[in-house]
Amino acid sequence: MNTIKLMFKGENSVQLSSWYLVLAAVAGSAHAFSLAWPVSYASSFDLSFSVTEVVPLWWLQVIALASQAALLVKVKERCSGKTSKKKWISGALLGWTFSTAWLACTFWWTFIALHTYGGLPAVLGVVSVVSLAGLLSLYYALVCGFYVFMPARSPHFNSFVFASLWLFAELARGVWFTGFGWGAAGYAHVDGPFAAYAPWVGAYGLCFIVAWLAMTLAQRLPVGVASSLRRRTTAIKVLAVACVVGLPYGLDRIGEARSMSAGRFGVTLLQGNIPQNEKFEPGSGVPLALKWYEEQLRNSKTSLVVAPETSIPLLPQQLAPDYWAGLQARFFGGEQAALIGMPLGDFEAGYTNSVVGLKPGQTQPWRYDKHHLVPFGEFIPPLFKWFTELMNIPLGDFNRGGLRQAPFEWRGQRLAANICYENLFGEELAQQFVDPLQAPTIFVNVSNLAWFGKSVAMDQHLQIARMRALEFERPFLLATNTGVTAIVDHRGHVVSSMPRNTRGVLVGEVEGRSGITPFAAWVSRLGLWPYWLLAMIGAGLAVRSVFRKR
Repeated sequence: MNTIKLMFKGENSVQLSSWYLVLAAVAGSAHAFSLAWPVSYASSFDLSFSVTEVVPLWWLQVIALASQAALLVKVKERCSGKTSKKKWISGALLGWTFSTAWLACTFWWTFIALHTYGGLPAVLGVVSVVSLAGLLSLYYALVCGFYVFMPARSPHFNSFVFASLWLFAELARGVWFTGFGWGAAGYAHVDGPFAAYAPWVGAYGLCFIVAWLAMTLAQRLPVGVASSLRRRTTAIKVLAVACVVGLPYGLDRIGEARSMSAGRFGVTLLQGNIPQNEKFEPGSGVPLALKWYEEQLRNSKTSLVVAPETSIPLLPQQLAPDYWAGLQARFFGGEQAALIGMPLGDFEAGYTNSVVGLKPGQTQPWRYDKHHLVPFGEFIPPLFKWFTELMNIPLGDFNRGGLRQAPFEWRGQRLAANICYENLFGEELAQQFVDPLQAPTIFVNVSNLAWFGKSVAMDQHLQIARMRALEFERPFLLATNTGVTAIVDHRGHVVSSMPRNTRGVLVGEVEGRSGITPFAAWVSRLGLWPYWLLAMIGAGLAVRSVFRKR
């Protein structure tokens, strides 16, 4: 059977080729792989394979989204004589299929956390991953359906409207209901020609640009248009595409004169590789972590040492009396500083997922409390307590830290900490750039991605950090339990990294940066509203075209 019939009460059916849905699913899968394409593997004697190198493919992202745009254009043409309801549902079905495949293939690794470590039954774990992808895909189904529904106009108008609607879907997914913008289109462009746009328009701006490019490449002139108009319009399209592709080279040169060095110092990043199924076990993972991290913290030689999220897996009051006091004395009275991930709090006040900072001259540790918590993992959404009770995940309900917290100042640098997927929310990190004189010079991310096994989650997390480095022109230090532990410079390049799933230390040097990017300047003051305004302008033009047609 090569068609799917969409039935409507009192109307004839409209047939949507099942091949369109297959192609949409393939394009969506390719879109997911463009964010993290595995290029090499390692195998062991038990024939198990793990990815050892993953790269983003910017050109594959453009091809995948352009393929989806071409399918929408084709369906729009085929449904030109159909009723509004039929056109909308045909486009929505294509959009939902593409984005469900894209998102499910992007964060399939959440199954590992739910099933392997959370104890959720395998079937329910699969259903949870697919359901999450399907629910988030409703945003894209909505905008694709509306694009097919609206009357056809000039190719330039269509491209702008499609990009605006796509931007709306990306914003809605990344902001509403706590937001989960993981795998957005812009993250495929940390390498390639469009990376130079990031310090100006950010990741969401890149989503708009590549959506515009995709629809521009996908469109062709309607049959019957005069050849002179066809040639003129084609020339305009070619010129517009050339400008979009060529402009970043000029922007890149401007950026070289904007960012300034704020000094260098040596840094040690710790990667304990504590197995997740043992990490909070008092008879195995806890004593191993306490012993290994204490040794590394005491023996470090560089100016700064960073230990990952919950590297010390106990509250300070649960530690042996001399353990925490000894670490504080080591750094309070020495010449080095440390940032250590650990939980804080008590039963009465509540608990926080935190980073503690220790440096000479202190009497009390500096602290950063995680602001953007993970649903189900760090807080329980209303009406979902039954779901979390099915899982065996400790410390599942934290207090939320403030949005703007003072940086950790050390050796003339201001280090802004963030934990786990907080680096996904650039608009929140940007709040620290409201005052340029107090803006961070270095970002530090501590994470525990062991929840997701030996998957591409750690590589996707690295690409997110690289995008933030590009947006703000700040280096990123990533200290993780299992990987990827890395030093990323202000240009988004990985200076050095540790092999994943190994225990060890990464010693290197980081160069802090000052200066404010255009993106940091406007998003710190206006937030995401310029994006929303652009999306609403495109949607408003589309709605206006619908009413004018009538």
